[in-house]
Amino acid sequence: MIWLLPLLGFFLGSIPFGLLLGKMKGIDVRKHGSGNIGTTNVFRVLGKGPGIVCLVLDFLKGYLPVLLAQHFTADILEDQRTLAQSIVVITAFAAIMGHNYCPWLGFKGGKGIATSGGAIVALMPVGALLLIIVWAIFTFSSKYVSVGSIAAAIALPLLCLYGSWHHGKLQDGTWNKPLFIFSLIAGSLAVYKHRGNITRLREGTENKIGQKKNS
Repeated sequence: MIWLLPLLGFFLGSIPFGLLLGKMKGIDVRKHGSGNIGTTNVFRVLGKGPGIVCLVLDFLKGYLPVLLAQHFTADILEDQRTLAQSIVVITAFAAIMGHNYCPWLGFKGGKGIATSGGAIVALMPVGALLLIIVWAIFTFSSKYVSVGSIAAAIALPLLCLYGSWHHGKLQDGTWNKPLFIFSLIAGSLAVYKHRGNITRLREGTENKIGQKKNS
């Protein structure tokens, strides 16, 4: 039954809260701003209130499935540590994929930053705090949300390795290998989903914080 957890993660991750919040106001966020259903575009199109609600809901889409997976795999952790760790990280990845490739929207979705953030907070709370610091430094120094998100995505596997080394688990071989694989895939996927932003950054057409979307 524990293998149903990734399916639950994908289902919860696939709930398009950004689109639903827009529909409540009679607005299809896919037709405005960047056309994305994620938190950043909801902030841009609908304003701070709906943006904050979308941020919290998208965060919980990643956080709650991982929390449930950790709970239901706790009993097998000691006997089959790698199996338990694998189920947890697969559930986390499934939630992100559900958001990024929503089956209800033709397998299109957001960029997964808020949902990934929720999963990472559940998986590595201290690491998540450091990622927020990285995101804030790069976002507010560059004035581009995309730069902060890309920097945090690149930093994710590095922080995962550092945490294992800092706690001595890398040295004795007990480090969480599935978590590191997750961090590599999730970080790479986040950068890939920002490929349009990277192009606009190169062209100088990316929108800065507080700047209206270019037509």
